[in-house]
Amino acid sequence: MSQTLNIRHVTRYNYDDAPAYGLQQLRLSPLDGPSQRVIDWDVSVEGGTVQSVSTDEHGNRVHLVRLGSDGDSLIVTSAGMVEVGDVNGVIGPHTDVAPLWLYLRNTPLTEASLGLSKLLEDLQDGDAPSRLHNLSRRIRDRVAYTVGATTAETTADGALQLGQGVCQDHSHIFIAAARALGHPARYVSGYLSMDDRVDQDATHAWAEAHVDGLGWVGFDISNGHSPDTRYVRIATALDYAGAAPISGSLRGGTNEQIAVELRVAQGVSQSIQQ
Repeated sequence: MSQTLNIRHVTRYNYDDAPAYGLQQLRLSPLDGPSQRVIDWDVSVEGGTVQSVSTDEHGNRVHLVRLGSDGDSLIVTSAGMVEVGDVNGVIGPHTDVAPLWLYLRNTPLTEASLGLSKLLEDLQDGDAPSRLHNLSRRIRDRVAYTVGATTAETTADGALQLGQGVCQDHSHIFIAAARALGHPARYVSGYLSMDDRVDQDATHAWAEAHVDGLGWVGFDISNGHSPDTRYVRIATALDYAGAAPISGSLRGGTNEQIAVELRVAQGVSQSIQQ
């Protein structure tokens, strides 16, 4: 079975003085895959111009946006419907342009540490999926979900030492640990439909590890289960920096203010058509 999710995601940037120049990369377009089918999707921009649309090495669709030189605001809207099926978190074989071994490489956000070594103690028993689920549980037990305790620059080691973090931090710790166990691992940004609300504060993040015989398998460490029909995958990368929904650089501009509106609503259940 599957269900259709209706999503509308608006990000507004306002400035007291407009930037002289700016480029933003948008990774806000879900793609068809084993767990989802895009029924309708659109990305629009006000206060800037889409310079190109391309595919990066991880298979993500990327819009390159140039900010208007005389504008003091930028509004990015992504919206549409995605049909999502429950594949028990299994995405399957690796198909990215980037080679599988690349996902064993740590980044500044996912560097291994002494704390990580302690996290991995006694995790050698059982098959690979069981070890990874145990790892996910251990991270959730040791790093409390706490909004505002960390930032986008917080490393896996920093969050582990602090003992607090959000889904981004849980994912970075899991990725670092999975790689230490010999599993290629990657960061996933996306949307999560919550059962008790439609309006949300932010996008969601989880991790995927590559398991021999299964391929890529998803783990939502913060919620303690694998992704199901409530999850829409948007982008993947080695860490948050490569999968962030919006990233870029500005020259000039003062007092940047950011406001996000996100609605994720569940639709009528149906069966996925391949």
